[in-house]
Amino acid sequence: MSHHPALTVRGAAAVLALTLGAASPASADAAPRSRPGDAVRTALNELVGGGEFAGALAAVREPDGRGRDYTAGVGDLATRAKVPVNGRVRIASTTKTFTATVVLQLAGEGKVELDAPVETYLPGLVRGNGYDGRLITVRRLLQHTSGLPEHGRAIAGTFFDNQHRYFEPRELVDLALAHKPLFAPGKGWSYSNTGYVLLGLLVQRVTGRPIGVEITDRIIRPLGLGDTYWPDAGEQRIRGAHPRAYKSRTGRPGGEPVDVSEMDPSRGWAAGQLVSTPRDVNRFLGALLGGRLLKPAMLAQMKRTVPVPGAPRGWGYGLGLTKIALSCGGLAWGHSGDVGGYSTRGGVTEGGRAATVTATEKSLTPEGDRQLDATLDTALCAGRQPAAGQALR
Repeated sequence: MSHHPALTVRGAAAVLALTLGAASPASADAAPRSRPGDAVRTALNELVGGGEFAGALAAVREPDGRGRDYTAGVGDLATRAKVPVNGRVRIASTTKTFTATVVLQLAGEGKVELDAPVETYLPGLVRGNGYDGRLITVRRLLQHTSGLPEHGRAIAGTFFDNQHRYFEPRELVDLALAHKPLFAPGKGWSYSNTGYVLLGLLVQRVTGRPIGVEITDRIIRPLGLGDTYWPDAGEQRIRGAHPRAYKSRTGRPGGEPVDVSEMDPSRGWAAGQLVSTPRDVNRFLGALLGGRLLKPAMLAQMKRTVPVPGAPRGWGYGLGLTKIALSCGGLAWGHSGDVGGYSTRGGVTEGGRAATVTATEKSLTPEGDRQLDATLDTALCAGRQPAAGQALR
């Protein structure tokens, strides 16, 4: 789970990782005719060469569906195996955009009202200790203006203490609500995974089906995202080809890298449980912003942003979606995700070019975040000139 919004807001540039770009197979993911990939390859090499990330992988998708894959660094420190092209990774908080899309689909169907209180759908759940579910709307959960604290900070022990522990969604909510609100609903902004756990519970109450099933039936299957899946309860291994994920034992750069590829993702749940690939994330973002998943009115709601404290100029957070100002001019829309040993940045420009970058270690520094964001910026801007007055980050 990322503790900062889509593409990180702690830094505003990006990381570039290492290795040669590998052309996708022919068809929708074949190499683009213009081949604007050299800058992306260079960026990935620089990302891995900086020493904070063992490996990285990326995919760029053009508006016509053609694309290119890239890998860099090492995919397994034990065997020195290469990073698998378009390997599966835990996309962590990029899951939020999937969850938000389902909520907005339900709103478009008249089953959820964005400005209705959470009390309407989950009566009595958000009450006491300064909380009142009658004052927290669905919209505030989606845009992180609810005042709910972060359940991740309320879990006792280190990541390694809880790496294989299963959490029930209600348990995550209770952990957060044991702490006082950060601010009155609508009176501030603070990234809250807890808010998205509540949204998952809301979807289940409204549909009578598990959130993972709703995401699968409404998004994954219709879009043909063959490498994206919702892990089963208790499932800790990543299916199929994937780079190993690493986390510093000390929580600081330079610490012993520990393989954390196997972990229980339940602490993320509707806020961060999905497994996917760079290509599939690109296809999802392209379909979402291209109007294939939401009615125009709902997509417009999703793109209505609020300011994010500390974010780069021109950035903002909508309903499960981050607005990203690009160095080459214009905007992109996407979401970041950080969990265990994976850090993912993904976005799609308003012109329809999509890119997703994943490093195989979680960023531990503002500079690492800056590099990751910059790598995404490079992938989205490759072949375009910087906007007047804007320097490449």
